[in-house]
Amino acid sequence: MESRQDEISILEIQDLSKSFAGLKAVDEVSFGLRTGEILGLIGPNGSGKTTLINVVTGLLPASGGKVFVNGKEATGRPAHRVARMGIARTFQTIRLFKELSVIENVEVAAVSMGLPRRNAVHVARDLLAEMGLEPWADRLASEIPFGDQRKLEIARALAMNPKFLLLDEPAAGLNEDESDLLLDLLRVIRANKPVGVLIVDHDMRLMMNLCDELHVLNYGKTIAHGTPDEVRGNAEVVSAYLGSSA
Repeated sequence: MESRQDEISILEIQDLSKSFAGLKAVDEVSFGLRTGEILGLIGPNGSGKTTLINVVTGLLPASGGKVFVNGKEATGRPAHRVARMGIARTFQTIRLFKELSVIENVEVAAVSMGLPRRNAVHVARDLLAEMGLEPWADRLASEIPFGDQRKLEIARALAMNPKFLLLDEPAAGLNEDESDLLLDLLRVIRANKPVGVLIVDHDMRLMMNLCDELHVLNYGKTIAHGTPDEVRGNAEVVSAYLGSSA
């Protein structure tokens, strides 16, 4: 895969809103993310986190506001066009092609971005090596351990050569040891690849140790944005989400 130069890319979310039958699931949320940064999106269940990712990635239309990638508007574009602009994602519920092998899952993602099959095979093999998934390359995706399926979803997203990687609860269903391995993996990705990462997760140990900044939603609205230490000490965040033991 061709690596990008060290130029900074910027994902801008401006006053983004999404309503369902009059209920605002996302209510004028704004933030920015640069390549090389990891931003955590946290908040109670139903606070709008996944809905926001779905709007940013083109799976849902916005009710208001705009999304820009390097100043070019992504709002209103279908998901495959948003992906071509440099935004890749994973899902809360794993969505692998379970009838395909592990390596084929990654190849498909690379080919979807216009890479010739021969090149896609090389990209896939490199990513499987980076993720520690090489031993599973020829096994069906449905046959590998759950934690490795999570890593395969990330590998498949990276095969799209994104500027921005949006991870929706990648630690869901993982035990503490697997969560620690995921933390290490995401740190390596940030160090070695020119991507910005937006991550949603309820694993606060992971989020506090991984993220440069946290953006907190409650009832679709932003209630805080800052470093993990700043957010941990925010009384409104403690009351709405973290609790007094955080």
